[in-house]
Amino acid sequence: MSKTIFVTGGAGYVGSHCAKAFSRAGWTVVTFDNLSRGHRDLVKWGDLIKGDILDQAALSSAMKSVQPDAVAHFAAFAYVAESMTEPELYFRNNVVGTMNVLDAMLENQVSHLVFSSSCATYGISNDLITETTPQNPINPYGRSKLMCEQVIQDYSAAHGMTSALLRYFNAAGCDADGETGERHDPEPHVIPLAIRGAMDGSFTFNIMGSDYDTPDGTCVRDYIHVTDLADAHRRALEYLFAGGESDVFNLGTGQGCSVLELANAVSKVAGKDVPRVMADRRPGDPPILVASAEKAKDKLGWVPQHSDMETILKTAWAWFEQEQTRD
Repeated sequence: MSKTIFVTGGAGYVGSHCAKAFSRAGWTVVTFDNLSRGHRDLVKWGDLIKGDILDQAALSSAMKSVQPDAVAHFAAFAYVAESMTEPELYFRNNVVGTMNVLDAMLENQVSHLVFSSSCATYGISNDLITETTPQNPINPYGRSKLMCEQVIQDYSAAHGMTSALLRYFNAAGCDADGETGERHDPEPHVIPLAIRGAMDGSFTFNIMGSDYDTPDGTCVRDYIHVTDLADAHRRALEYLFAGGESDVFNLGTGQGCSVLELANAVSKVAGKDVPRVMADRRPGDPPILVASAEKAKDKLGWVPQHSDMETILKTAWAWFEQEQTRD
C-alpha cells in the first residue's frame, strides 16, 4: 500500500537523500522546508511546501493538506561551533520546532515519526557507543537533540504515537547518481573542506586539534554514507508501519577514522596533496565518537553498503566537481 511521508527539512543534505529513498520505495513525498539552509533544486522527489516549523499555524495547515501516514523530521540546525556561540538558535529551532511538529501531528492524527537525532547526544565516550551509553552532551547542539528525544518519547507515551529516534554519526558522501549532495554555506564539515583543499590549491585545510587522546592526536569519527542513512530511515518507517514499538537506533559503522587519516585518504582519491595546517581545538568536540549499530541490524535489517571510505570520498568528490560547474 502506498504511503505519504511529510518530510521536514527535505531540501537539506540528509533530508533530500532520504526523500529520494522514500520515493524509490513507492511512497509519496512532500517536503516542508523554509529554504533558509536547504536548497530548492534539491527537492526533486515530490512537492515542496515552503514554510517554517516555528510557524505552528502554517505547519499544521500544511500537514492537514497532505494528510501523511508519517513524518520524517530533519528540520534542525546542526553546527556544533555555531551552537556554542548562539545556543538560543538551537533551543528555539530544534526543541520548540520539534514540539510544533508533534503538536501538528496530534492535530492531524499522524501517529508515526522518524526523527533525525545525533551522536552528539552522547558527549564524550572512548568506548564503542551503544544505545544504552549514557547521554551527556557537551555542546548546545547535542543538548537540543537530547531534549528533542525526551519530548518525543513523552509525547509518544502520552498520545499513542510511535517513533524511531535515529542517532547517526558523521553523515558523509553524496548521492552516487549526482542528483543530490552536500551544500552548506559556510561549510563546517570536514570532508567537503578536505576536498576543497585538494581541488583549490589556495585553500588550506585546518585540522582542528592535534593533541586529543587518540592514536594520532586528531579527532576520531565514525563516517556513514548518507545513502546508507537514507536506507535506515526507510527501514525505520517500514518498521513503524508494521507495528514496531517506539525505539532508538545508532547509525554508524563501528569503525573510526581520524581527521589526519581522512586528509590522507582524500589525497589518495584526488591524486594530489591536501594542504593542511594544525589548528586549535574547536570548542565542543569530543575526541572519539564511534557507534555500535548492532541494534539497527537486528531490528531493522540495516547493514551499511556504501560506507567504506573510498566510496564515501569518490561520491563526494564527484558531487563537488559537479558543484564547481554549477557555480
